[in-house]
Amino acid sequence: MERCNSSSRHEADPALGLISVVGTGTGSRENMTPQAVSALNRADIIIGYKTYLDLIPELLAGKEILSSAMMQEVDRCNASFELAGAGKRVALVSGGDPGIYAMAGLVFEIAAKADSRVKIEVIPGIAAVNGCAARLGAPLMHDFAAISLSDLLTPWQVIEKRLAAAASADFVIALYNPKSKKRTEHIVKAREIILRHRDAKTPVGIVTAASRENESICLTTLEHMLDAEINMQSTVIIGNSTTFSWNGYMITPRGYKEKYELGRAEKAGMGE
Repeated sequence: MERCNSSSRHEADPALGLISVVGTGTGSRENMTPQAVSALNRADIIIGYKTYLDLIPELLAGKEILSSAMMQEVDRCNASFELAGAGKRVALVSGGDPGIYAMAGLVFEIAAKADSRVKIEVIPGIAAVNGCAARLGAPLMHDFAAISLSDLLTPWQVIEKRLAAAASADFVIALYNPKSKKRTEHIVKAREIILRHRDAKTPVGIVTAASRENESICLTTLEHMLDAEINMQSTVIIGNSTTFSWNGYMITPRGYKEKYELGRAEKAGMGE
């Protein structure tokens, strides 16, 4: 692989091990890439949040496993560097895609601070926003913004500014971490901000536990979205000014109707 980089990058130490930051997608082997499965198969040790590991038990057989609870991301990363420093091949598991609200960034922050020579690879996975959008139809066909409502790492004032900016610019908005047992008002405030710029009838899709046994899908509107069950396993996708619902699907037009003749396809759909 050839890279063009304005800054020099030191080579990984071949005497050290490897950290593979593995995205396991939406929660089942069927939604994982072959590259992710391969990384888990060749790992000496698999480290991850217990809930995510419990979704892929068939890939953990015979492996040394280090699992931990939520909010222990730094500990998991530090353990990965310690083990890789001893020559181990470590798979650090992340739900969804590891580069989207997940573990990849923290791994590189720690590596940069220590100027680590451990080799790091990031293996992408199906992000929650992709998996949930697929269950809803085609809500992300035009420009969209993903915004987390968790203020554990980002001040709420910053989140409010981002919500207002995305709403005023008519982006489709995907809300991550919309509601927890303790944090119940942020989704209410987010809706209030978006309603300043969107019609109350704007379609909203809520997918919880996408592709898992307890999956639920709700297609509603901005006006009624708070009537639906929303939790930390949910992703909320709020349409833009052109998004519409049809036959249980949520669709955001890309603009083909204005540019190309769709009549032939429309007639075919009507059986003509």
